[in-house]
Amino acid sequence: MSQPPGSQSPLTVREVPSSFADNQAYFDESRWKKFTRRLKEEPLIPLGCAVTCWALYGATKSIRAGDSYNAQKMFRMRLYGQFFTIVAMIAGSFYYNSDRILRKEYDEIIKERKATEKRNAWIRELEARDKEEKDWREKVKEVTQKRKEEEDVARAKEEAKKGGGVVTKAVKGLKERLSGEGEEEGKGKGKGKS
Repeated sequence: MSQPPGSQSPLTVREVPSSFADNQAYFDESRWKKFTRRLKEEPLIPLGCAVTCWALYGATKSIRAGDSYNAQKMFRMRLYGQFFTIVAMIAGSFYYNSDRILRKEYDEIIKERKATEKRNAWIRELEARDKEEKDWREKVKEVTQKRKEEEDVARAKEEAKKGGGVVTKAVKGLKERLSGEGEEEGKGKGKGKS
């Protein structure tokens, strides 16, 4: 987590519930830690369950022994234990309801934050890949352009060795035509005068 609990969330204007601000272990707990925390928060529920189980064991033992008076006593004890457990559960749910609501809100905020962080990381990854691809394309373009220039220079040198390139041949051909036309005009003038 990049921000400590109790600080402003970048996703919402609400602040993370302050009752959880000083206990980070409360949020990142395993199942065993959660079980022990719940036992400490609501110790009467396991106590009621233990009394109920003890009464059932006692009733079973009394029935096997044939002691109906003690069996009835244990069955009544079982009912009292179950009633006590249900009352403890209802009282605990009312007492710890606000903490559970705050816990759910916190879990939603954390879920949103993780989703946003994941999305932002994915966007950063895509941007990095896009930048790498653009750089790669620029390098390929530079290399291609450099090769083309080198080939043009090599071709020009080769044509110069052979006696000129296309342009040089065109210029020579043009000069020859112009000089040929000039000679013909000179011959034509000379014939008319004689």
